[in-house]
Amino acid sequence: MKLGFDIDDTLIRLREHAFRLYNKKLGRQVDIAKLHALACIPIHEAFGMTPEEGKRMWDELREQIYFSDCPPYPGAVEALSELDRLGHEIYYITARGQGHCDRTLAWLKAAGFPVRPGRFYCGMGDAEKIHVIRELSLDYYFDDKPVVLDTLAELRMQVYVRDQPYNRHVTLPRIVSWDELFKLLSMDPPK
Repeated sequence: MKLGFDIDDTLIRLREHAFRLYNKKLGRQVDIAKLHALACIPIHEAFGMTPEEGKRMWDELREQIYFSDCPPYPGAVEALSELDRLGHEIYYITARGQGHCDRTLAWLKAAGFPVRPGRFYCGMGDAEKIHVIRELSLDYYFDDKPVVLDTLAELRMQVYVRDQPYNRHVTLPRIVSWDELFKLLSMDPPK
């Protein structure tokens, strides 16, 4: 099988990581429940910031957000490693900017994700992901962003939404935990 995965907020807890960094930078202790209550992807509202202030904060902290100790979701590394061990093709497709591609690839490898040569795609906008996904003829694709998921309806593959508060309106099958992956793929889980 050929499986494609978005990275941020699909395989790794990027928004939660950024939320902790915002708290630290601002010297605040905003409760994580405020993040989980947001029905939008940007996190600035939880801190009472305007969109402009939020963009400035994100831009200022982007390197830390992307390349420090952002944790993968529980079971993500293990599930993808097992799929790789079983011979399935795993592709990573991220809309992170072109200037972040090399470091993102190195970060993925350092975090333990199995990355084979030629299976990492980076530097396109959200709406352009469909071109890579179509070209790869994936069997399965996993993403969290409604704007990306909305572009995939015409493709012949199974699409799963990585469950997030901001995508609950999307009417596609969802994955809540990476421990569910083998069941969704109708495969026996690893022993």
